[in-house]
Amino acid sequence: MESIEKVENAISPGLLKPGIRERIIVSTTAFVIFFVVVLIAGSLINVDSLRVNLVKLFVSPDPEHPFGTDWVGRDMLLRTVKGLSLSMKIGMLCSLSSGLIALILGVAGPILGGKVDYVIAWLIDLVLSIPHTLVIILISIAVGGGLKGIVIGVTLTHWTSLTRVIRAEVMQIREMEYTRLSRQFGKSSFYIAKEHILPHVIPQLVVGIVLVFPHAILHEASITFLGFGLPPHEPAIGVILSESMKYLTSGKWWLAFFPGLSLVLISMMVDCIGKNIEKLINPKTAYK
Repeated sequence: MESIEKVENAISPGLLKPGIRERIIVSTTAFVIFFVVVLIAGSLINVDSLRVNLVKLFVSPDPEHPFGTDWVGRDMLLRTVKGLSLSMKIGMLCSLSSGLIALILGVAGPILGGKVDYVIAWLIDLVLSIPHTLVIILISIAVGGGLKGIVIGVTLTHWTSLTRVIRAEVMQIREMEYTRLSRQFGKSSFYIAKEHILPHVIPQLVVGIVLVFPHAILHEASITFLGFGLPPHEPAIGVILSESMKYLTSGKWWLAFFPGLSLVLISMMVDCIGKNIEKLINPKTAYK
């Protein structure tokens, strides 16, 4: 009986201890719930909630206003949540559109080969050789700025890394035996891409889209902060940070601290989600 109890005591801690897969699923679920809550909460905040209140100018953080108030008495917590929601929507739109471009070019290059693949590889090197911020500013100015300028600029500068990953994956799949047999049986390039390649690259595409998101929202905030992105009347994080620069020297630290910290935390959270998904789809780490 004593030996059985010893065996049970030795086994039970190992059974109760969650593995990497369980911890990843729990943490990813918590991050996604928080992400959705911020997105919904920001969408529910209307213009009346951000109205001017000249009685409460520059109120420092307190229980009534956890993030304080700004130079016209607006609650900074509501402005921050609204700005994060707007940045997250822009980030999702930019990452999805960048992922679509990466998928098309990453699959088309190796499948069509020849000059097409050469041009795509040249485009990747060209875009990577130019600083993203400069390109986004130039594109934003060219299309008239605003939301359209930000989305087009960020989209056209964030497809390259994911395209490289997908292109390398497709080049490996193209040399597989079943792909060669399919080509010998007379199947078209479209059929091979749809039936043999897409199922393999979808996991990489999902991870890549999630990992593009933090870069997209940080670039959106930085371009808006410099005055080349969203207009000043939008409750964007870049606009809030730009406005706060006028008052930091007078000790109004909360105007920039909380919005900036929130933006960084959201970026880190989504980056963790992407890395967790990558671990889940990787057979070497998913079942440890």
